[in-house]
Amino acid sequence: MERKTSNEIKEIFGTIIGSAIMAIGISLFLLPNQLSTGGFSGLATITYYFFNVPMGLATIILNIPLLILALYKLGVKFIGKTIIGTFSLSIFIDIFDKMTPITYDNFLASIYGGIIVGIGTSIILKNYASTGGTDLISNIAKSYKPTIKMGTVIMFTDITIVLINMICFRRIEIGLYSAIAIYLMGKVLDLIFEGINFTKLIFIISDKNQEISEKIQELERGVTGLYGKGMYTDDKKMVLMCASPRKDVGRIRKIAKDIDKNCFIIISNAREVYGEGFK
Repeated sequence: MERKTSNEIKEIFGTIIGSAIMAIGISLFLLPNQLSTGGFSGLATITYYFFNVPMGLATIILNIPLLILALYKLGVKFIGKTIIGTFSLSIFIDIFDKMTPITYDNFLASIYGGIIVGIGTSIILKNYASTGGTDLISNIAKSYKPTIKMGTVIMFTDITIVLINMICFRRIEIGLYSAIAIYLMGKVLDLIFEGINFTKLIFIISDKNQEISEKIQELERGVTGLYGKGMYTDDKKMVLMCASPRKDVGRIRKIAKDIDKNCFIIISNAREVYGEGFK
């Protein structure tokens, strides 16, 4: 029970930290340049410039109907941290909005704003929370239609909001720079969730499997032998499989080629690897 409570406190704290980082990207980079990464912050940018409504307050107002619907459709447990994330982000946005923007260069703002918002978003998602907006819309949509792809809903909603920004501000550059920010935010999310040091999966087909596997094991890399069959020659073959960090791939390839210059090697990306030596 104590451990569960401790984890919940850590997740809440992580959600608040992530919201603060997101707010820095929005208030000090994107908002001063009329840019957005989609979501309700994009709509709030419009109300900020046209109606002088504080962006944080506008974000809360826009999210209230969704939060009520989500409470009904998704339950109290899910909505709890979402409320914390939504209100934290809104408060931090209005706090940082009073500070001097870092840059008024649209290109720099789209790059650094997208990266910083991506970092903040990933921290929030890693703590199983959200800041409302398109995340909440996608979850509600999935509750009505379980087969729907959440990524598709988020992408469609974000693109629509960016188009509305372009129409309201009458500047096509807003859409172009916002697209850069959205792309970079997505890449940062991928890097943080998948890691920078992608694991490689190596398959080696050779008549000298034993020698190759022994040399590879000297690098403290495990090797698994899979039984295969050449469909053209009808010959039975042993296929070596090895999961390796990127840094060892060159050495493993050289070992195989030095022992058997005619060996067949396949190297591919492995999304996630669990077990000894890995996660």
